[in-house]
Amino acid sequence: MCDKHQLPAAPAEAQTSRRRRIWELGHTCHCPLVGVGLPLAVLRKLVGKITGGKVLADDYEIHVGTVSECGTRNKLSEAVQKELERRYAAVLLRFRAAKCSEQLAELWRAAVANGDVAGAFWAGLTHPRCTTELEERMCRDLHMIQHQAGACVRADLNRFNSTLEENTRQAREIVRLQQRSAAVQLERTAEQEQQASQLMQLRAQLVGRDSIIDSLRSELEQLRSSIPGLETRERLAQRLSQTDERERLLRNQVAELRRELNLAQAQLQAQAQDATLNAALAAEAPPQAPPVVEHIMKMPVSLNERSVLCVGGRSGNVATYRALIERVGAQFAHHDGGLEDNANKLEASLAAADLVICQTGCISHSAYWRVKDFCKRTGKRCVFIDNPSISSLQRGLEELTP
Repeated sequence: MCDKHQLPAAPAEAQTSRRRRIWELGHTCHCPLVGVGLPLAVLRKLVGKITGGKVLADDYEIHVGTVSECGTRNKLSEAVQKELERRYAAVLLRFRAAKCSEQLAELWRAAVANGDVAGAFWAGLTHPRCTTELEERMCRDLHMIQHQAGACVRADLNRFNSTLEENTRQAREIVRLQQRSAAVQLERTAEQEQQASQLMQLRAQLVGRDSIIDSLRSELEQLRSSIPGLETRERLAQRLSQTDERERLLRNQVAELRRELNLAQAQLQAQAQDATLNAALAAEAPPQAPPVVEHIMKMPVSLNERSVLCVGGRSGNVATYRALIERVGAQFAHHDGGLEDNANKLEASLAAADLVICQTGCISHSAYWRVKDFCKRTGKRCVFIDNPSISSLQRGLEELTP
């Protein structure tokens, strides 16, 4: 409860229950009240409405003129009074609860602490319990608040300017990045279009190639069907190729045999020369006892129940070969020397035979050397016949049989 005896004496007008009007306030209150209570745009609108035309004065001139007009009651001061009452009606309702100047001062201090002073300044100045000391204190507080607000505004303005510069810089950077992104996107789009075009060309080429291949296959089938006996000709061509290869091997074999023959003839000539020289020396030397001569005789071979392997020869004479060999009581086996039979089976046939007859005229070069090497390693008897005729085979068998 307010203690009336402790309150300073209030002016007579402050003890009434009627709120004061703006023209009833002190002149020192008009400037801060107009500056804080009404935005410049609202103030310019009020002045224009009262003057009935467009206001050409600047903000400072409008503010000074309005403050001057608020000292008396006129159309402009009444308009300002009405606008302040409308704008701060809620604050006026809250301040109406104050029953003494101390409660009014407490409401003002709370408004200052909350930073909402515009409505509180108007409600406090016009309150019936506002004393001269409280009015002066409110003007001082508002003056300092304006100084602080100005400093804050300047700081905010500096921050705003720096933020604006940073925003401008970032905007330029964003524009640059957008331009770069657009350029990269254009390059990628062009590259994708080029790749798509190349892919379409390759697909078209592939389709054309497949069409050409199908056409060539169809034409080949037609040509094959139009040529009579094509398969027979192909087999004959293959046989001819095999015959040429066989002839080449035989020529190589003949050349090898000729070299061996020439070497043997050279050795025989050397032996003959040595024999002539020894005879001449023996005629000059004193007679000696005759040397012991060891006779090596090629004994006939019994073919009864023996296995004879015939390697090579003409395929049409195999039946006659079999009849000749079985006539002497032997068992016949044949291998064509790698022409049609598997060459890997030759080793097994050689191992199973007791006697080998190799017809060198109708055998591959590789088979000839394999037969010769096998018989040399194992000591197996082997008869080489140059001519693959039936008579040559018969003479070879007559030499072997007792």
